Amino acid sequence: MLEFFDYPTLRLTWWLLLGILLIGYAVMDGFDLGLAILYRWLTHTDQERRVFLETIEPVWEGNQIWLVLGGGAIFAAWPLLYATAFSGFYFALLLVLLGLIIRPVGLNFRNKVSHPRWRAMWDWGLFVSGLVPALVFGVAFGNLFLGVPYYFDDTLRVFYTGSFWALLNPFALLVGVVSILMLCLHGATYAALKVDRTLAPRARRAGIVCGVLFIAAFIGAGAWLYWQPIPAYHLASMLPPDHPSNPLLKAVVVHSDWFHHYRTQPWLWWAPGVAVGGALLTALLLRLKRDGLAFITSSLVQAGTILTAGIALFPFFLPSSTHPSHSLSVWDASSSPLTLGLMLVAVVIFLPLVLAYTAWVFRVMKGRVTLAHVKHSSDY
Repeated sequence: MLEFFDYPTLRLTWWLLLGILLIGYAVMDGFDLGLAILYRWLTHTDQERRVFLETIEPVWEGNQIWLVLGGGAIFAAWPLLYATAFSGFYFALLLVLLGLIIRPVGLNFRNKVSHPRWRAMWDWGLFVSGLVPALVFGVAFGNLFLGVPYYFDDTLRVFYTGSFWALLNPFALLVGVVSILMLCLHGATYAALKVDRTLAPRARRAGIVCGVLFIAAFIGAGAWLYWQPIPAYHLASMLPPDHPSNPLLKAVVVHSDWFHHYRTQPWLWWAPGVAVGGALLTALLLRLKRDGLAFITSSLVQAGTILTAGIALFPFFLPSSTHPSHSLSVWDASSSPLTLGLMLVAVVIFLPLVLAYTAWVFRVMKGRVTLAHVKHSSDY
């Protein structure tokens, strides 16, 4: 297999694979985060909350494999990106990690004590465990468009010159809201599919509201990029795409057109079209009580949103606002051809196994979680 792909093709392949892994995480673990945000507001009794939580308890741990795969892919395929992003976003990623830690702790400890205050405390903890990662992921994507303040020295040591609070700028926070609404739409759709039929209408209403608000926020973020003078980055010159990675050996010009790819290749508008159209269709299907189809279209919303950002940013991963020529791109941030090739072989072998296992789990856990089941549960 390694002989069939040259270095530029391997780099592009791993750019696509990274996008697939991010979409996989948004689709598979996104509904866990969205449901954790919403369930406190969609329920009136502890039994109802148990119904919502038991829809994700059997699957959340397996869903996080997509986050592990994505982090591993960045570490091995894009080591400069891994080092730079984890340095610049260190505190933000720490918040994500803490949120992801609270979730299993909350799911396990919530039912250990039956006191209302104890369970209410963990309900708020689970709310935070969904809200914080969803917000931080969106804020991180927003800052990619604004540029991140970092540079490399002659030995490729990275220096981050910004602060955590600078990441929380208005545009990035708006993208954070887009992320929250996107995942809440997905979580509400999943809940409508899985909770007791007496509770499903609440999830459907929440999904419709989140879908409409997502469309407004998504279009608003796009309009902000279009109308406001936010710097965009363009490769002016670079080494041949089969050259060993070195982000210092290129020239980058700064302009104000993040829609360049969409203007020059109009067919690419299908990506934002999938995001907006998928949200509209999801809201319609929820209204028609077609929950299974709504979950599929909600998954398309996740894919369309991530692809919209990826296409606009291409070929950049992490633009530098202070030293634009040091920005990391597909062509100068990757591992060696041998590493990318060996990893591609591993993906071909193991990704189908992950997909097969995931399909098997959801097949075993199919059906709704009912109030009657919760009432007779030994943990209640």
